[in-house]
Amino acid sequence: MLKKLSKMFRRRSPTAVNEPHIISSEQHPLSPEQISAGARKVVEQLSSDGYEAFLVGGCVRDLLMGLKPKDFDVATDATPEQVNQLFRRSRIVGRRFQIVHVRMGSEIIEVTTFRAHHTDKKNNRDDSRRSSKGMLLRDNIFGSINDDASRRDFTMNALYYHPQDNSIYDYADGLPDIEQRLIHIIGSPVERYREDPVRMLRAIRFAAKLGFQIEDNTAAAITKVHNLLADIPPARLFDEVLKLLMNGHALVTFHLLRQYQLFGILFPATEEALANDPGYYLPFVEKALTNTDIRIRSGMRVTPAFLFAALLWPALKELSKQFEQGDAPPLYALQQAAGEITTRQCQRVAIPRRFTLPMREIWELQLRLPRRAGSQAFRLLENKRFRAGYDFLLLREDVGEIEPGLGDWWTKFQDVDEDKRQAMAESVQQPKNKRRRRRKKTPSSKPAHD
Repeated sequence: MLKKLSKMFRRRSPTAVNEPHIISSEQHPLSPEQISAGARKVVEQLSSDGYEAFLVGGCVRDLLMGLKPKDFDVATDATPEQVNQLFRRSRIVGRRFQIVHVRMGSEIIEVTTFRAHHTDKKNNRDDSRRSSKGMLLRDNIFGSINDDASRRDFTMNALYYHPQDNSIYDYADGLPDIEQRLIHIIGSPVERYREDPVRMLRAIRFAAKLGFQIEDNTAAAITKVHNLLADIPPARLFDEVLKLLMNGHALVTFHLLRQYQLFGILFPATEEALANDPGYYLPFVEKALTNTDIRIRSGMRVTPAFLFAALLWPALKELSKQFEQGDAPPLYALQQAAGEITTRQCQRVAIPRRFTLPMREIWELQLRLPRRAGSQAFRLLENKRFRAGYDFLLLREDVGEIEPGLGDWWTKFQDVDEDKRQAMAESVQQPKNKRRRRRKKTPSSKPAHD
């Protein structure tokens, strides 16, 4: 169906958005029944009150591709204040980019007002603000649907669907790009990335998730301005990292991030470790991300603490070596390195404390799990981070970082009864502590007596 639709109109340049191609109900496969009840109600209410309202962006794209949308977004000419007044269960969120969250039953529908370009004539200090590098710090200049379409990031996201007459408005030839599986930015790529460097991450995320290619000019501009990503607030980058790596396509995303020099901005210490010893660390990160993808696609739970523990493990190992050279015990060296690595990383990607604390516990368990003699194995089994630490240990064995055997021992220990556990623990020889040699005190010379 998409192939037939894309032949209906001539290709236009994505540098400008003009009048839309309107695809009527008999020319596309979408139907209002595919839209969530909450989203339909929001559009109907806005329309009945005299406002323009459309389903927009990713939900339209995904439905055209036969995918199930994660959520449904609505675009309208009503201002955030007007939307908020219209719906009782709603609230305005965001300062940089104001949107309205409208609750419909268990659904939250995100409603955005049509945005316009930031020109000197329209700009108001309270509504529009840019950094010295051109990044939009506040983006609340409102306009028409044509303006809004030109402000969308990629052509495939400038699709508007009206469920009441079942028509699709394609402003930037997004349908041909979906057919050709291309991610194509609207407007000047460098300028659009300067406005919001996170668009580079969005391009990577869509490429990995949808299996699309990034169009040549759209891709080339990333390598030119990739350093702008460092200007994004660390808290926002944390949210973006979760979107990138916890959607079932983390491994492909990781390779794309490295290809476009973005991973080193998000995880500078890890990138440095990978560059120093790729044969040792790269298989570990790849295996961790592969396992993450398998779990997510299987509907299993993945904690961000485990993901960040794996991503930062190469950096931790490198720094721990430096502390150990100073004759520090391994656990002390790891703890010192963990504190420093965590502090540095949070300056770039602000990992919340609720994840950094368990992340560090997972790391420390790697030195505690070999110590199984007597009652230690039972205490470790009761540790609330045991399962995560055990999984991390298996990951290290899988890639050959440590000798196999310890993981099997812990697997069996979990499966047997209490008596057999006791026997297993008693048969373990406690590893000897590597104690630091104390320096012999040289006898101080006695003061000479007069």
